[in-house]
Amino acid sequence: MTEPLEQVVASVAEDPRRWLVTGGAGFIGSHLVEQLLRLGQKVVVLDDFSTGHRANLAAVRRAVGGCAEGLTVIAGDIRDPEVCAAAMAGAQIVLHQAALGSVPRSIADPRATHQVNVDGFVNILLAARDADCEALVYASSSSVYGGQAPPPAREDAPLAPLSPYASSKCAGEVIAHGYAAAFDLKLVGLRYFNVFGPRQDPAGPYAAVIPRWLKALVRGESPTIFGDGETSRDFCPVPNVVQANLLAAFAPPDASGKVYNVALGGRTTLFQLFEQLRDAVGRGEIRPIFEDFRPGDVRHSQADLTASRRDLGYEPEVDLMTGLQQTVAGFVDAR
Repeated sequence: MTEPLEQVVASVAEDPRRWLVTGGAGFIGSHLVEQLLRLGQKVVVLDDFSTGHRANLAAVRRAVGGCAEGLTVIAGDIRDPEVCAAAMAGAQIVLHQAALGSVPRSIADPRATHQVNVDGFVNILLAARDADCEALVYASSSSVYGGQAPPPAREDAPLAPLSPYASSKCAGEVIAHGYAAAFDLKLVGLRYFNVFGPRQDPAGPYAAVIPRWLKALVRGESPTIFGDGETSRDFCPVPNVVQANLLAAFAPPDASGKVYNVALGGRTTLFQLFEQLRDAVGRGEIRPIFEDFRPGDVRHSQADLTASRRDLGYEPEVDLMTGLQQTVAGFVDAR
C-alpha cells in the first residue's frame, strides 16, 4: 500500500463517514462498497438493478461479515430527482458509478444512455449540492479520447468521442467542471480504462470482453475477437480503481473540477489477452473466432498516469496477471 493510500485509509477508519455509492450493486460499485464497509463506514447504495445485481451485494455481505450492518440499500433510479435527494440525505461523500455502459448498447439506444449518464448525473450533482456534501467522485471513461490521441493519452488531449456512450461521458465531464465552479462543489472525475475483476457480469450482449471470454473458455468454447486481434487496451484490475476513488475523495482542493486517468499505464492486445486467459484456465487447445470490427470501437487505448500520480498519489498496486488470476478464481468460485 502506498503512503498516500495508507494515510487515507487510516483517516477514514479513524473518522467514519456516511457514503453514497450510486450503482453500488454493479461490478465496480460493489467493490467500492466492500472496501468502505471493511473500513467501518456507513454506506448507502442507490441502484435500480437494471445492470447491477443483488447477488453482488450478497457477496459483499458475506465478505465483510459483521461490517455489513453499515450497509443500506435503496432501490431507485437516478433519473428521478426525488429518489436522488432521498438517497443523498446525510451523505458526506459520494462515489457516483451509476451509468449505462457499453458502446454497442449506446448505439442501439442512445436516448437511454443520455438520460441515465447525463440527466441522471445532473440529478446527483444537484442533490449533492443541496446536501452540502464534502466531495463527489464520478466515473468517466477512456472512451472520451476516441482514436485521436496517440497512446499514452494525457488528460489534456482533445476529446474525440466515437459513440453516444463516449459523448455522454464527455458531457458529464463538462457539466461537472461547470458545477464545481458555480456551486463550490468538490468534484473529481476518474477516466476508467478497461476495468476488470471478480463480479463482472459475463451475461448479455453488452458484457465486457474479459468475463465474456472467460465464460466461453470455461465451457470449452471459442471466444470471439472483433477485428484482427491487434487492437490494444489498458486493462486495469478493479482494486486499482477502488484505490483511485478513495484517493480522489480526499484529494487536495485544486483537484476539483478535474479528471484523471485510472489504469495500469500499459497496453495489451486482444490476442495477447486471449492467450493469457486461455492459459489461466488451462484451455490451450482453444482458438479464437475472428469477426469484423464493431462500430465505435477505438483501435488503441493506453493511459498516461503522470497527473494521477502527481495530484492523487495514485499508483496501481495490482498488475495485469495478478488481476487475471483473481478474476479467474472469482469466476470459478461463483459457479
